[in-house]
Amino acid sequence: MAKYAIALVVALLLNASANLMIKFGMRAIDLELQGAGILSGGGLGLIKLLLRHWVLLLGLGCFAANVVFYAFALQKLPISVAYPIMVTTGFAIIVIVAGSMLKERLSVIQWVGVAAILIGVTLVAKDAGRQMGSGKAPREPQAEGMVPPG
Repeated sequence: MAKYAIALVVALLLNASANLMIKFGMRAIDLELQGAGILSGGGLGLIKLLLRHWVLLLGLGCFAANVVFYAFALQKLPISVAYPIMVTTGFAIIVIVAGSMLKERLSVIQWVGVAAILIGVTLVAKDAGRQMGSGKAPREPQAEGMVPPG
């Protein structure tokens, strides 16, 4: 089970990294274009622009890798646990980096909300860990009218 949890952590780190890289890449592109549209240089101009701002492309690659690791994690982890952990922990990482590197600021109320979200996800994950450690195999859904094997 540990390898699935590790895959989930890798997926959430890739997801948060991808979001941040795309933000940094688009910020640099916006500065370069000075308000012009991303497609103002045509298709070839767009390709050249993207190659100059490789951090954006790296972010897209991180999104692709995130999907692979997340799919692997979902093989054994309940989505009702994996998804909240993925989204909220990634959210917390992004909030912290956005505050420190992008100078985005959250109000006290927003920070209280971030803390409440993280506490909630911790409770969900802790209870799920307890349930998954109980030794009981998860029950597979049965099609209506089907008799479970003996």
